[in-house]
Amino acid sequence: MNLAVKDIKHNLGRFTLTAVGIGMLLMVVMGMGGIYRGIIEDATLLIDKIGADIWVVQHNTRGPFAEISRIPQNIDYRTLAIPGVVSARKFVQHTIQRSYQNKRLRMTVVGLDWPVDKGKWLPLVAGRILNQNHYEMVADRSLGMALGAKIKLGKDTYKVVGITSNMISSGGDGIGFFTVNDALDIQFNTPAEAIRLERAARGVRLRKSDQGLKQPGLIEYAYQESNQLPALESPRVSAVMLSIAPGASPEQISSIIAGWNDVSVFTREDERQLLLKGSVEKVRRQIGLFRALLTIISAIIMALILYTLTLDKLHSIALLKLIGASNWMILKLILQQAIVLGMLGFGIAYLLGQKIFPRFPRRVILSDDDLVQLALIVIAISVVSSFLGIWKAMKVAPNEALN
Repeated sequence: MNLAVKDIKHNLGRFTLTAVGIGMLLMVVMGMGGIYRGIIEDATLLIDKIGADIWVVQHNTRGPFAEISRIPQNIDYRTLAIPGVVSARKFVQHTIQRSYQNKRLRMTVVGLDWPVDKGKWLPLVAGRILNQNHYEMVADRSLGMALGAKIKLGKDTYKVVGITSNMISSGGDGIGFFTVNDALDIQFNTPAEAIRLERAARGVRLRKSDQGLKQPGLIEYAYQESNQLPALESPRVSAVMLSIAPGASPEQISSIIAGWNDVSVFTREDERQLLLKGSVEKVRRQIGLFRALLTIISAIIMALILYTLTLDKLHSIALLKLIGASNWMILKLILQQAIVLGMLGFGIAYLLGQKIFPRFPRRVILSDDDLVQLALIVIAISVVSSFLGIWKAMKVAPNEALN
């Protein structure tokens, strides 16, 4: 006969409610770890999925994932001249917030260098990749946009031709994939009145300049579109991504580009570490602190619960001692109940988490390693928490059963 099982059956209602309470607490601990994993996954998602070996960014910046980066579009031609570089792709990223179907829509816009990069690496769950240079987009399903839906961004309307899954930015926003040209049009969209005023201002400046006085025919060029003026460069991109040939040295290619004074260069791992040690670092520390505090609180609550359960059994424990039960038998009674309570709470936490975590606004990723680690922690907490009850049980005298 197992005394722990008999005692649990005798107090099944209270024991079950206690296990549910412990399970809810452990679910929060489990969720904290899952949120941290989700943040890491979202932060490094694009870097890992795109698969570029080298990132060329604005000089003295840490790249588009850490801060604003702006470099000329023709950098890709310069990098292709380096031995070992097999492809160069422009990259654009920025975040917008719009209204869509009378709801707030916050989206991270990522520009793909079409037709070099049509988005074949995207994890599509519906639709297709980008097949033309304008007016198409691939949206993550977290944005709530259906296949075939249309949205007006700036002066143009874009049609959703593909749906991805779990393509989330480091800020937790769903990603919309466009061509580089469309992404730049969205980013640098200017109201018609502002364009008119800028053209008029250019004309006034040129009339007042020596060049305008000497060559009045140039003034009419000031009123043309900006992209028609040779003196004005095209909009800058966020970065240029390089893929190198098998066997080529990323360090050697990076050292060549590092000699250019207008850009900075990072390998894929460099960019990944800069991201993790930048915007994600404080979140990691904060979640880690909360998780540690909740673990300590769980241990204290379990210790108090087991101590209370032991107090309720003091008369029974004294009676057991009176009829000759050993201290080891009583110790096993409390220890087994503690482990059963902890593991039952862990099971409840896992089952509830499977139902609740998918509804969280941020992704919660429960890895097998984290679950095993938490299970071992729960067992350790259960054992340590039982010491208070064991200490109290060991102090009970057999003659107390006669009172």
